Amino acid sequence: MVEWITSSGLVPYDHALREMEARVAAMADGAADEAIWLLEHPALYTAGTSARPEDLTDPGRFPVFTAGRGGQYTYHGPGQRVAYVMLDLNQRGRDVRAFVTRLEAWIIAALAEFNVTGEVREGRVGVWVTRPDKPPLPGGAPREDKIAAIGVKLRKWISFHGISINVEPDLSHFDGIVPCGIRDHGVTSLVDLGLPVTMDDLDAALKATFTKAFH
Repeated sequence: MVEWITSSGLVPYDHALREMEARVAAMADGAADEAIWLLEHPALYTAGTSARPEDLTDPGRFPVFTAGRGGQYTYHGPGQRVAYVMLDLNQRGRDVRAFVTRLEAWIIAALAEFNVTGEVREGRVGVWVTRPDKPPLPGGAPREDKIAAIGVKLRKWISFHGISINVEPDLSHFDGIVPCGIRDHGVTSLVDLGLPVTMDDLDAALKATFTKAFH
């Protein structure tokens, strides 16, 4: 059984970390079911285990938290759906790469509900959309914008942290970091792509497509 939890309002980041830690510990003890926690955070930056100090270009702009998950710097804030994914890989296969691939497939399937083509790129974590409406890169390659980020941690083969998908965040807030260490491409959102998608719409898509990636 996967329990779906949706929080209204903005959840402080340190509170979310404590709640995830407690849930994962309870799962390890057999005292709690798997869970997907849908929420929004106040504006903040998080540093993953591979974060480079030079990629925090505006350190005084928003609070910065050490996340403990994989990855580099990322932004969370209002208008971005964060889905914390607490699943037991002891039951789902102890394969980190396959798990991340399933997270990517889940995001891509959810975006497809809105006729958005999400894609993954070798060497670039997350999900991307091609932007033919923007000028190409200097070498002629099409510009691509990131619409979703992935950063996970495992403890006793139970996952926490998870994914974030941009619905309608203030995209200028990403300017204070080099998102995930990638300088050549930008960031977008469903609303930035011209789609009047609400948080509730995305939540419904995430729930409808979850079993396509996680059986």
